[in-house]
Amino acid sequence: MITMTNSPVAPLLDKLFAEADASDPATTPSVADYWNGLTGEDKARLVRSRTDYAEFYGRMKDVALAVSRETGNLLYMLARSSRASSIIEFGTSFGLSTICLASALRDNGGGRLVTSEFESSKVARARANLAAAGLTDLVEFREGDALETLSRDLPDTVDLLLLDGAKSLYPDILDLIAPRLRSGALIVADNADFCPPYLERMRSLGSGYLSVPFADDIELSARL
Repeated sequence: MITMTNSPVAPLLDKLFAEADASDPATTPSVADYWNGLTGEDKARLVRSRTDYAEFYGRMKDVALAVSRETGNLLYMLARSSRASSIIEFGTSFGLSTICLASALRDNGGGRLVTSEFESSKVARARANLAAAGLTDLVEFREGDALETLSRDLPDTVDLLLLDGAKSLYPDILDLIAPRLRSGALIVADNADFCPPYLERMRSLGSGYLSVPFADDIELSARL
């Protein structure tokens, strides 16, 4: 049986992705006034900021900020094809990508997914969603700033890393996880174009990675 295409995961993902597609900061009551009061330049600055990310993502607590359905499918495919058993996720949000990755772990025969989320209310929703998917036993939730929560007690070897939290922190999170990445490990960075230093690092010769843009919003890299 394929976990992600069967009940309870498949109908749950259909529901969650539909809700995520409809989730818009411009119309979400708790954040609409704040978001609509920002200029395009302000929004780009906040997403790229290394100092204001906590306030920004705290304000986005009711907005899904989820990966696309296509990216969710890609995550499952990459984790399955690489036979991943140890995964790190930066940015849980409501747990959609977490479900996709944990589904792959289930179909690979088991494993451990460590996921970190800044906002406590999102952790609660993600826990509920993983429980509904029947995948809680594969996932370790870490609440708080990932610079702290992912700095300790990590698996000895990591097969796949998903970067989907504060874009400005991608290089810092990679620094924390890099010593654990096995040769051939995959790194998936969502919306990495918001962090030019990360892209420059991953694409540079001698970086220790082979990296390519994938689809419209993904940077896909492999540890050499």
